[in-house]
Amino acid sequence: MSKQIKQISTQKDFNELLKLIQQARQKAFNQVNTALIELYWQIGKHISEKVKSAAWGKSVVSELAKYITQNDPEIKGFSDKNLWRMKQFYETYQNEEKLSSLVRELPWSHNLAIFSRCKIEEEREFYLKLSIQENYSFRELDRQISASFFERTILGNTKLSTVLRELQPNINLTFKDNYVLEFLGLPETHSENDLKKALIHNMKAFILELGKDFIFMGEEYRLQVGNQDFFIDILFFHRGLSALVAFELKIGKFTPEHLGQLNFYLEALDRDVKKPHENPSIGVLLCRDKDDEVVEYALSRNLSPALIAEYQLQLPDKKLLQAKLHELLANQAWADEEEEKI
Repeated sequence: MSKQIKQISTQKDFNELLKLIQQARQKAFNQVNTALIELYWQIGKHISEKVKSAAWGKSVVSELAKYITQNDPEIKGFSDKNLWRMKQFYETYQNEEKLSSLVRELPWSHNLAIFSRCKIEEEREFYLKLSIQENYSFRELDRQISASFFERTILGNTKLSTVLRELQPNINLTFKDNYVLEFLGLPETHSENDLKKALIHNMKAFILELGKDFIFMGEEYRLQVGNQDFFIDILFFHRGLSALVAFELKIGKFTPEHLGQLNFYLEALDRDVKKPHENPSIGVLLCRDKDDEVVEYALSRNLSPALIAEYQLQLPDKKLLQAKLHELLANQAWADEEEEKI
């Protein structure tokens, strides 16, 4: 056996052992985290029941915090403020059986952000599942809540071509009608080149806003058709959809003429770049503003899998979105009641 072959074999062994260590460490972390969340649940339950029966008041909880510190100074994280949070944690999920199992899969910091900032069960469920599925860090989760990801997803009215809906029935779960790009730090007046450069420079944050299944393939992606060169602003590959995704950037308002350029790029991608096992390429026209009725007309007979979305440079008004969401849910409830009467 040659020296090179031995090195390859040894490297393979090393990789396998490293994976075993990493898996064991992750398993140990998960077990510790589950035990910790269960402890907080039990403490919260005990305090909740005592307070509810009027046996304990605020002063007793403060005394408990002092008692824990005095009798075991090494124990951290049990201040009176945190004890009240444990009570809130338990009371938030005690009647939500399907969510109480999910909370044990996330660290306390994630749980704290979700139950303290999310007002309704559907919103809490949304962020619990999303955090588990995407393996969010606390910073990523915090940003998504601040960007009103839940409200935008529910209220979103993504304009898609008929072809795209037929090719990808679950496409609404992948793309948004509106993208929040506050992390770019761009002024209201900017050029398309400014926008593109800022997105490339902040690619990690951009992919968080898009969704982690997006894989960056390149900027100014070159396509050669005939004797001419053409360039796609930003090109991604989406793992879940198994398709190339071309982003074209427009700093103005959407006009139907924009679709012609995007359709041309998609045709070139499918003919010259797409692999045989991949699905047809998808185009996203990301513009500063759009008229939904104009978008609907433009896409109604469009033969390419495309969608029109707009971007904003500041975090949305969460209270306004929540008010719209409550109005939507109320209207849906009324419609359901009327349907039952028929």
